[in-house]
Amino acid sequence: MDNNKNILHKDTKCSAEHPHTQPWYGNLKYLVLGILFGIVFVKAEIISWFRIQEMFRLQSFHMYGVIGSAVITGMTSVFIIKKFNIKTLSGEKISIAPKTFNRGQIYGGLIFGFGWAVTGACPGPLFAQIGTGALAVIVTLLSAVFGTWVYGYFREKLPH
Repeated sequence: MDNNKNILHKDTKCSAEHPHTQPWYGNLKYLVLGILFGIVFVKAEIISWFRIQEMFRLQSFHMYGVIGSAVITGMTSVFIIKKFNIKTLSGEKISIAPKTFNRGQIYGGLIFGFGWAVTGACPGPLFAQIGTGALAVIVTLLSAVFGTWVYGYFREKLPH
């Protein structure tokens, strides 16, 4: 049972014999990449509360197109990683654990979707929304952090 729980909570991992240590400025590339990703979010209007409301009201295809292209890109990427045994830039093997369905995914998806519809934000665009000056989204960020803490606290008691 414990082995199964590890598989459920550790979906993807990279294994290296010697962990790499780097100076703090080695992470600046991730900051730059994050900023560029945020700019793309803003330009594509996927952080727009109005675009998200259009999606939930079935009034526009815009967000469905974005989400659909992300799913196709992810599926293609995983297929290529598995087919060609792609490794990380530092040569680590990428292993993707098989997924198992449980009813908690339904409950979590419903709670996530409800929160997304009410707030107009999901975890990805939160920081981009704050970066555009939508400071009210800080409440959503704090709620997401609190929700994550609550999940961690009650995880063992939730349906499997």
